[in-house]
Amino acid sequence: MLGWELPPHNSGGLGVACLNLSKALAGEGVAIDFVVPYMAKHENISFMNVLSASKLDPLFRFGIGAYDSDKIDEHIIEIPSATSSSQVSIREIQKTYINFIEEYLTKYRPDIVHAHDWLTFEAGVLAKKNFNIPLIAHVHATEFDRAGGHSGNQLVHEIEREGLLMADKIIAVSNATKKIIHEKYHIPLEKINVVHNSLDENFIKEVYSFDPEEHEYLKFLRNNGYTIISTVGRFTVQKGLTHFLHAAAKAIYKNPKLIFVFAGDGEEKNELIKLSAELGISQNVIFTGFVRGKQLRDIYSLSDIFVMSSISEPFGLTALEAAHHGDVLILTKQSGVSEVLKSAFFYDFWDEDKLANAILAVATSPGLKQTLKSSIKSEYLNITWRDIAKKCLEIYNEIDKHKNRY
Repeated sequence: MLGWELPPHNSGGLGVACLNLSKALAGEGVAIDFVVPYMAKHENISFMNVLSASKLDPLFRFGIGAYDSDKIDEHIIEIPSATSSSQVSIREIQKTYINFIEEYLTKYRPDIVHAHDWLTFEAGVLAKKNFNIPLIAHVHATEFDRAGGHSGNQLVHEIEREGLLMADKIIAVSNATKKIIHEKYHIPLEKINVVHNSLDENFIKEVYSFDPEEHEYLKFLRNNGYTIISTVGRFTVQKGLTHFLHAAAKAIYKNPKLIFVFAGDGEEKNELIKLSAELGISQNVIFTGFVRGKQLRDIYSLSDIFVMSSISEPFGLTALEAAHHGDVLILTKQSGVSEVLKSAFFYDFWDEDKLANAILAVATSPGLKQTLKSSIKSEYLNITWRDIAKKCLEIYNEIDKHKNRY
């Protein structure tokens, strides 16, 4: 298994999905060596071997470039030492990762190499070309998604294209992602399997206590008739947050008792803060900064409505997390999670009026709010990671049967 991050050293949903999938596969009897690009510190993972491709320290907050394809050649990673520090680019980390995989494969012979996203595709292609090991390319997002409608990074496009062409099988996290792979990279549809993600099992199993006393301000607002609307994620063009803020302004104009919580961080943060001021709604908007763990759960628990405003979202695990905490969901039609959840409001990411009207409808109708909350519970629990692991096993076995014909 080739991946770029695992919790707690993750900056988004990629690491969460990789961890849950690996754990479910291990439960089905699969032995896994999972290679990460940093010095592994995963004492709580006992179901697989986590291997380090370098001595790079994991960056707890932003990860090491899992979502920054536009900065592939920029020197953004700081490596401290006893006397000084040096900087490396994502590209340099990738090369170290590839060299580690090459050395590993001279000693060990796995049955399958399962590579997650563009950052590890080159290492996967090396395994296929040089060692004739079957390759699965697992696409959690394409460069077309990350670019949010723009052209994206041409080098990343080429890496994705080669990985997808060389792969024996491709796993896409949604039908929307499958369509992009087919239309943009001209990959045959029969080569692409859709395997949706599921809710992080920790959100279901772990005991969690929410203390409203820790959030006196929002508690006071809710007690005085305010509706809390939240979004969680990276502040990038892909997430459509400027459209969200414009919709928020339209909703606040009609109903001032709305509070919007933007949880996350990213290159658009300052732009979003400035925009909220220009729209005259800064008193109704809270920017929390990057959150994880209990802080993240608290935001879901405090919210009445969760909005996913993404221009292109291959799946969207945060929607499942929010649903588990009782939030009403408003999702763009451009999100893959809309393929498995039906009890939500859906809109096109550019339709700011429709988003504003949906927020107002839920805020002013307790009956509608309760109906949507009750209906979605059976939907987000309908797919389990064990089901997903079994689908992956079927793909593994299909490749193995094909390999044994020759």
